[in-house]
Amino acid sequence: MKAEEYKVAVKFWMKIYLVNFAVGVVTGIIQEFQFGTNWSQFSRFVGDIFGAPLAIEVLMAFFLESTFLGIWIYGWDYLSPRLHLLSVWLTSIASVISAFWILTANSFMQEPVGYMVRHGRAEMVNFFALLGNPQLWLEFPHTVFGAMALSSFFMASVSAYHLIRHTNDAVFDPSYRLAMTSALIFSVLVFVLGHEQAQHLITAQPMKMAASEALWHTSPLHAPWTVIGWINVARHATPFVIQIPDLLSILAYNRFTGRVLGITELNHLYQKKFGMASYIPPVNPTFWSFRIMIFVGTAMMLIAMVGTYMMAKKVRPRWFLVLTEWTLILPYMATTSGWLMTEVGRQPWIVFGLMFTAKANSPLVSLTELWTTVIAFGLVYLSVGAAAVYLFVHIIHAGPQTEEGQEARPKPQESLFVTGQERHARGQDPIGGEWH
Repeated sequence: MKAEEYKVAVKFWMKIYLVNFAVGVVTGIIQEFQFGTNWSQFSRFVGDIFGAPLAIEVLMAFFLESTFLGIWIYGWDYLSPRLHLLSVWLTSIASVISAFWILTANSFMQEPVGYMVRHGRAEMVNFFALLGNPQLWLEFPHTVFGAMALSSFFMASVSAYHLIRHTNDAVFDPSYRLAMTSALIFSVLVFVLGHEQAQHLITAQPMKMAASEALWHTSPLHAPWTVIGWINVARHATPFVIQIPDLLSILAYNRFTGRVLGITELNHLYQKKFGMASYIPPVNPTFWSFRIMIFVGTAMMLIAMVGTYMMAKKVRPRWFLVLTEWTLILPYMATTSGWLMTEVGRQPWIVFGLMFTAKANSPLVSLTELWTTVIAFGLVYLSVGAAAVYLFVHIIHAGPQTEEGQEARPKPQESLFVTGQERHARGQDPIGGEWH
């Protein structure tokens, strides 16, 4: 790939990044706006702690990201290649820093540390305890690597779309190779860190772990893992299950033996500790979102393994490109279900062990006003999402642009059905392009 083709490729992917960045800004503003409108009790109770990392995120990470993003966009003809490349890396690093501070706030909701409750409010007493929160150092890399896996599959899917049609192999062949390799790396890292995070739940949020397994009563010493099951919430039972022996003990403790506390027993323990109430989260959403995340994440990892193996063998059949093209939905399913499990499984707490979700809303906001704002915010999100999808489709279909603003398309190539042997006889790479 020549330097000019790299430049064309970077500008193409930059357009998609800019749309995504704009969506993040709009949705983030709406989300923070809700803290003061619909969740005033939550803001009042935890604002002393929750506000600090969010303020740092805006003042440090967001300003850095937006500044260097501007340099990246407009600095092509004004900076040396190395300085311009540095602006790209700094934009990426600032995005990761932004995720760190946002997840610092979220981790406090999952596992409160470094605080003292005084005059009905949680006050920060140790800022460094927030930074050392064990939940943060599992949640942060898991989330960031999940985002990178999503980006890799997005890039691989778009590249596969163009490679199938041979619209610009010089740009999308190296993009595909890079994306598939990074998809394998990050999907494996997400899997490993997800396992570590699940083990942490055993001690930090055992009810969430029990709900994710629909485990109504404490498991036997050799705990099986439920692949799928039919859950009867009313009777606190799971009458039909397909299980793998010992696997839950392995997932929880890295050994074949180890009991996992059940929902019923944990509810009694919580009632003794926190008072009489029901501490059982919505079991069905927690159970199924956990399985969707695992099944889809495993499928992503296997697809990335096969794709990387095919690249090593220098073969790329059309059927696998079509499969890769349709994998675009998978990382979105995995990340969405992961967050559903994380947030729904924490219920009824908005801050675990400190504040119920039911007591966190604004007392002066009526039910009608609440539904009005929820519907309004939902419509805004849908509008922004629809606009983003429209722009993504337009950019992807248009393809890379040359300096003159024309589509960077190569000369017409042979049919997609030319075999690898025929390409090899012509001195070409069996998966497209010349041998180097």
